[in-house]
This record gives sequence, structure tokens and C-alpha cells, in this order.
Amino acid sequence: MIEERENRAEMEKEVQENWNRLKEFEERFTGELNLLSIKLRKNQIEQFYKYFELLIKWNEVMNLTAITEMDQVITKHFADSLSIVKVVEDIGTKDYKVLDLGTGAGFPGLPLKIAFPQLKITLMDSLNKRLKFLEEVIGQLGLEKIEVVHSRAEDAGKDIKYRERYHICVSRAVANLSTLSEYCIPFVQPGGYFIPYKSGKVQQEIEEAKNAIFLLGGKIHGVTEFMLPGTDAERALVQIEKVSNTSKKYPRKAGMPGKEPLK
Repeated sequence: MIEERENRAEMEKEVQENWNRLKEFEERFTGELNLLSIKLRKNQIEQFYKYFELLIKWNEVMNLTAITEMDQVITKHFADSLSIVKVVEDIGTKDYKVLDLGTGAGFPGLPLKIAFPQLKITLMDSLNKRLKFLEEVIGQLGLEKIEVVHSRAEDAGKDIKYRERYHICVSRAVANLSTLSEYCIPFVQPGGYFIPYKSGKVQQEIEEAKNAIFLLGGKIHGVTEFMLPGTDAERALVQIEKVSNTSKKYPRKAGMPGKEPLK
């Protein structure tokens, strides 16, 4: 009997701690959302919290992220992913087809899907073990109109199932803009946009990539620079418009865009 009471007390304590943590998450995240003029329903915030919990749990057995503190995940992963509202003002109402290339632990694609469920999202990555994590998150959150694709960009970019099929391609992958453009622009349909999330100063990188972007059928439409709230992290969203079809010779074979970026 005593042991049963102790077990019940432990369970009640754990439930209370989880509830307190959820409330802390909700308060902190809502503050970040207000800065972006985004309003989410309670169940959407709970989905973000579940995503956070799964990220931390799976990160113990595989390398998904170096950022694990709640405040840091909220700012540097969730809010950063949603910052695209600064340049795509109608992303909350249009049913855009969006590709997240090199999605890793799901950023920015999964936060975009949770916040804007009408979007049709493809998460693509070359590492299959990451995709197992993403499939788990999608299943636990009950997300629909979202697919996970295991492929290299150089291969999928030649596949008619994906090539020039998307309104928007996004990527937070760490690569120079010339290389990233060769990976991403072939997926965007004419009239659509490739929007890379970049860190730090980007003007020189943009200048060096201008000809590559032209060769791939794109042009620089604009650059939006900002600081992540409460940090010294400089961010930039580069808007690259797809103005013509990409030549069939791009992307080049696997490894080439990284080893020999277009100039």
C-alpha cells in the first residue's frame, strides 16, 4: 500500500513537471511568434512541444543537433525556420508545394508544416537515419500532405517526379550559395523561388554566386537581413526567383557542385 502511494505520488509529480514545462515552452514560444506576427492554435503549439521532446530524445542516440536547450531550440530552430514569413507573406494561406532540401532534423520544413498545415511539404535528405526520425515525428504529430524522400540532390534534381515541381525550395544546409543553388534551383518551377537561409554577412557570397544563379535559370530578387531575437546571430533570407527552365546539364553528377562550384 505504501509503495503504491509512493508510485502514485511520483507519477503525479512527473505529470505536474511535464505540465509546467509545457507552459514554459508555450509562453516562450508565443513571445517569439508574436515578433513574427504568427498566431498558432493551442494544438499546434503542443505539436511543436512534442517535436521538441522527440528531437531531444532521438538526439541521445544520433547526431541531429548541437542545440538542445529549450530556449535555444525555440529561437534557433523553430522561430528561425518560421522567419520565412518575412519574405513570403502569403505562406499562411496558399497551398504552396515546398521542398526542404538537406532537411536534417526537419528544419525548416517541419516547423513550416506544423505552423501552416495547408502547405504540401517534401523533406529530402541523403542520410536515411535522419529520415527515420522525421517519419517518427510526422506519425506522432499526425501530419498530412508531407512526404520524406531519401535521395541526393544531384539524383532527385534529374528526376521528373521532382524536377521543376515546386513553388518554393528552402534550405538551411551549410554550403556556399553557388553550390546550394545548383542543388536547389532545378527543383523550382519557373515563377517560383529558391529561398536559402544564410548566416552572417552574405553580400560577397551573393556576388560570387550571381553567374551560377543566372546559368541555372534564376535571378536575385532580394535579400532580407535580420538578427535572431535575443542573440547576436545574423541571418539572411535570399530570394532567388526562377525566371527560366534549368538546362538539362544541371545539376551535374554527384559531388561536382561541391567540389567545383559554378562560377
